[in-house]
Amino acid sequence: MHIYVASSWRNISYSEVVAALREAGHEVYDFRNPPTDTPSMPNAKGFHWTDVDPDCMNWTPAEYQVNLSHLLAEQQFQNDIRAMTACDACVLVLPCGRSAHTEAGWFAGQGKKVFAYIPDKDSFEPELMYKLFTKVCISLNELIKTIDTL
Repeated sequence: MHIYVASSWRNISYSEVVAALREAGHEVYDFRNPPTDTPSMPNAKGFHWTDVDPDCMNWTPAEYQVNLSHLLAEQQFQNDIRAMTACDACVLVLPCGRSAHTEAGWFAGQGKKVFAYIPDKDSFEPELMYKLFTKVCISLNELIKTIDTL
């Protein structure tokens, strides 16, 4: 299965999930290590707004709006959307932020499988709308077993 793993740069479980899914035989898109065939992003290690402007956290909403069209932002968006389109399913590794939830929502809206993975109790916050997803998994073994039975 082709799987898109959505999460946060700060999530300490992310790399373990990517590795476990690959070890289980799945093709996994890793946003932290996107394809390097993009001319202005050779050997890229994922997109950061600080690549556009080191002072991005002080942008106004208008500056953010303009920078959504920046070449680096557009290239990484295209990498991600191509991967999303090509993938069969999404694993949402909690905790994560707005972009990962937007990606998971896109998958659900496309009728694709979405698995929310809660790696530990510190990642847990009850969320009713996760009922839109295929399954909420509470262990890596459960996640892989669930995916493998599809």
